[in-house]
This record gives sequence, C-alpha cells and structure tokens, in this order.
Amino acid sequence: MTDAAPTASVTTRLFAIAAAIACLALGLITLYSSGIGLIDPKLHRAAGFALALIVAVSVSQKRRAERGATSAPFHLVIDFALVVVGLWSIWSFHFVQSEMETALYDVTSKDAWPALAGLVVFLELCRRLWGWGLFGVGTFGVVYLLFGQDLPSILAHSGFSLKEVAEALWYNTNKGVFGSITNIVLSTVFIFIIFGVLLEGTGAGDTLLKFAFLATRRTRGGPAHAAILSSSMFGTMSGSTVANIVGTGTFTIPMIKKRGFSPTFAAGIEATASSGGQIMPPIMGAAALVMADLTGVGYLSIIVAALFPALFYYFSLFSAVTVEARRQGIDVQEMTVDDEITRTDMINSVLFVGPILVVIGSLLAGMSTSASGFYAVVVLVLLCAINPEVRRDPSRVWKSFLKGAESGATLLIAIAAIGILVGSLDSTGLGLKLANVIAAIRGESLFSALLVAMAGALILGMGMPTLPAYLIIILVMGPAIQALGVSMLTAHMFVFYYGVASSLTPPVAIAAYAAAPIARANPLMTAFMSFRLGMAKFIIPFVFAFYPTILIVEEFSLLPFLWITARTCFCIWLFSSALSGFDRRKLTIPEIVIRFVTAFTCLATDPMFHVPAVCLGLALIAFDVRAARTAASNSEAAQ
Repeated sequence: MTDAAPTASVTTRLFAIAAAIACLALGLITLYSSGIGLIDPKLHRAAGFALALIVAVSVSQKRRAERGATSAPFHLVIDFALVVVGLWSIWSFHFVQSEMETALYDVTSKDAWPALAGLVVFLELCRRLWGWGLFGVGTFGVVYLLFGQDLPSILAHSGFSLKEVAEALWYNTNKGVFGSITNIVLSTVFIFIIFGVLLEGTGAGDTLLKFAFLATRRTRGGPAHAAILSSSMFGTMSGSTVANIVGTGTFTIPMIKKRGFSPTFAAGIEATASSGGQIMPPIMGAAALVMADLTGVGYLSIIVAALFPALFYYFSLFSAVTVEARRQGIDVQEMTVDDEITRTDMINSVLFVGPILVVIGSLLAGMSTSASGFYAVVVLVLLCAINPEVRRDPSRVWKSFLKGAESGATLLIAIAAIGILVGSLDSTGLGLKLANVIAAIRGESLFSALLVAMAGALILGMGMPTLPAYLIIILVMGPAIQALGVSMLTAHMFVFYYGVASSLTPPVAIAAYAAAPIARANPLMTAFMSFRLGMAKFIIPFVFAFYPTILIVEEFSLLPFLWITARTCFCIWLFSSALSGFDRRKLTIPEIVIRFVTAFTCLATDPMFHVPAVCLGLALIAFDVRAARTAASNSEAAQ
C-alpha cells in the first residue's frame, strides 16, 4: 500500500499536467476560431470533446480529493480507461464524418460499438461533474431510444437498432452529442466564458463591488442594495449563478449581516441577485448566446428584448430590500473611508467598461457574436496591465485564461448529455407528443398553458445549471407555447426565465445552497427566503407573454409600452410589500390579501379590470402613508 499511494499521486499529477495542456489548447482553439479563422466543423467538435474529456477526468480527480477521498489505483485505472475509450470513440466520429464527406458511407454495426462506448464515457463524466440530474437526462435519452417501443400509449415509438441509436446520438452533426448545440457552444459560448473569467481574474470584479457600494450608500439597504447591483453587473459577465455568489457574496454577505439583516436574508438576497445576473444585458451568460442561434434572432436583439424584464426583476429585489429594511427599522448609514473610490479604482473601472463597450460596439458594427467576444478578450488583456495587482502578479491573467477554458470544458460535458436528449426527442418525436398532451390539458387558455409550462419548466430545471435547464425546457415546452400563437422569441425568453428561476426553487435551490454556508444560515430556510425574494421572476415572464411590447423588438408601441411598464412596477411594489407584510407600517391580514389581489389585477389585459385595480392600489398606498404618519404623530405625542 505504501508504494501505491506515491504512484497514485504521480499519476494524478500527470493527469493535471495533461489537463493544463488541454485547457491551453482549448483556449487557443477558441481564440483562433472566434477571431482569426474558421476550423473544419467536424475537427473542431472532435478536438473540443477530446480536450474536454481530458480536462473533465482531471477535474473529477480534484473534486474527489476535495471530498477527502484518495485516488486508489482502481480509480486511476478507471480514469485512464475513460480517456482511452473516449478518445477512441471521438476518433470514430471523425473517421465516419470524413468518410461521409468523400464517399457514400453508411454507419455500420461495427461503428455502433465505439459510439455506445462514447455515450457511456460522457454520461459517467457528466455524473461526476454535474450530478445525477443531468446524468439521468442523458441516460433517459439512450434508454428511451433502445427500449421505448415497449412503452404504453404516446410514449411508444417504432423502435431503434443499435446502429440507428449510434447514428442518431453520435454520428449526426445536426443532433446528438456532436450536434448543432455543441457547435454553438464551441463557436460562440466558449469565448465569452473565457472573457467572464478573465474579467474576474484581472480585478474588474473587485472594482465593480466598490462602485456598487458607492451608488447605494444613501439607501436603507446599503450593502444589500450593493449586492443586488454588483451581482447584476458581475453576473452578466460570469454567466454562472454559483460563480457569481462566490465572487461577490464572500464580500457582500458579511456586510449585509453587519448592517443588521438576518443571516438567512443576507444569503437569500445574494442568491436571488446572483441568479438574476444571467438575465441582465449586455452579456447574459451562455444561455442567451445559445438562444440567439436557436431562434435566428440577432444577439443584439436578444439583449434589447431582455433589458426591461431584467430591470423589473432587479427593481423587485430593490423593493424587497427596502421593505425589509423598513420592517427591521434599519436606517441609512454613512459611508466609511474604506468604502470610498480611490484613484486606482477609477483607473481599474476601464477593465470592465472598455471590454463591454467593445462587445456592444462590435455587435452594432455588424460583427458576429464570437468576433465581438474575441475583440473584448484582446482589449481586456491589453488593458489589464493598468491594474497594479496584475503588474505585481502577471500570472493572474494566465491562470484566469486556463480557468476559463476549464469552465468551458466542464460545460461541454453537460452539453453532451443535452445533445443525447435532443437526439432522442428529435428521433422519436416525443417533444411534439408532449406538446399535444399539454395542449389537451390547458384547453384554449393561454394563461393555463403558461402555468403548465411554468410548472414543467421549474421541475425540469431543478438542480441544473441555467444553460442545460433552458435547453431541456425549450425542447419539451417550447412547441406547446408556440402553438398558442406566442412568438418564437417570447417562448424562448419565457422558458429561459424559468430555467434561471429553477435555481431558486425549493427543495433543489442550488443558488441558495451556495450562499447559505457563506452566511452561516440554514440552507433550506435560505432556499425559501430566496424563493420569496425572487417571486417577481415568476411573474415577469407572464407579463411579456401577454404584453410582447415589453420586449421592444416585438410589436413595440410607445404608449402601451409606457402604460404596462408603469403598471408592472406598481404591481411589483404591491407584491413585495404584501409578501413582507410591511410597507411604511405593519400591514394587517386583510390589507395583505387586498394588495395581492390588486397587484395581479393590475396586470389584467382588460382595462375594465386593471384601471380600477390601479386606482385601488394607489388608495391602499395613500391609506398606508396616512396611517403611518398618524402612528408616528401619536408616538411623538405620547413621549
């Protein structure tokens, strides 16, 4: 045993070195394909998965070590076998695709074995890196193709042989593991993942926090409002809820608690704010980039469409914090000297302002999304020398570049499972069958159909990162929503929001579970707090489904746009105060109930309902203000 441990340690280090080289190669390929020249699609996909395979095995070894489990020789043999078998199956994909380009080539039974082996390898890596949820999704795709013909009713299909399964899930460049979604991630998403990690590593995130504290220094919420503002800006760059929480929460959560808020509230507001970063323009993370390709709508249009729904969401969080601060009697506090913006901070602000302006400017100039990401990375690398900390430790840039490539590689493993589901649904037509079932359940009501879609989306997305959640939801729910006359962009935005919201939905609220340990709060109570604070995220998709003018790029008309914007903000305030049971004073139960009903009625499409509701809401707020002043006067008189 004494000889086995050093051998295992050496082998693990060799895997780590190989993974670092693979990350470097993956990063360089991404830079080249984004801004310099095109790479043969089949070679790009094969090389991407081959490098991601090596990185994924090494990352799984690191996570095993973090859990305190040593890598026994048995584990290392399995890891080595995964790499060898995985590379063999990827080579088989490249060989078959090359043959198809040069001659009439049909997939044979012999080709099925490396394909099936590849499916097993990537599903196992998906289990290690992303948990049982995505593993189950991918496994369902394979098992359903193989044995679905024996299922009852609409679940049954005509049956697939091993060769046909291999062709549908492995040797197809439109669907399956190497399908169009993989192409989108490799050609567009990867460069922005690297960009987001570089922004964090070069010091842009720290400067963002300081500016957020400066902007919110005169608000009751103080650091809680700063957490919302910084998470919206940081999250749009990182595209990851958990990364956002770790990046900003370690600093903001202790300060929110210090201001007087409870640990559960501090963790809940950080989790809720961080999850919203992915719906906040101008970058919005990986899911928005994929949405642009899937819908055929320009990325710039996606950014414009997402702007006001995102602003509504963050307004709801600001409202929730303001109400909570009033309820706990927390007042505005003066900014300390440590919070002040220094000359270095002003200089470092260029690190995030410059690259984001490059992204927007490149898109306006008509460049591709990937090219705008490439030029943003180039500008960021050139500008990072202005940060004194980067000059003292230039390796920060190098480490961030490798970390970004590693993040992209692990995402690609998740995309393999999604590709399997795509191939399975497309080959069997199950998605369309489910759409018909949803249509039968909801009848002719758009509202009931959206409710069914919302429930299904939250269930399907639980415990998954946003991009896989969004892809699964749109595959299953998208056809049903579009069948009701909802436009493609609106349908995609609808399920995208619930893909993000699923990270806040108990019991599998991954955002809350990431924030709770930082605040030393109960994870389950934090999940319920996040759910309450983020309730507006469950309402806003219904608003733009019934009022597409909110998305600006769809049926825009100025007066209806201004009217629904005002009503939505008013609804959010009534809703937030009702959830807290407090406005300027503690609300009675009848007042809470009336506020809830009024808030929802304000969003009714018929003026016969929403105009009286707005008037009633204004009367409720006026009554609250008057009652609060009367109570304050009586209190002063009593003293």
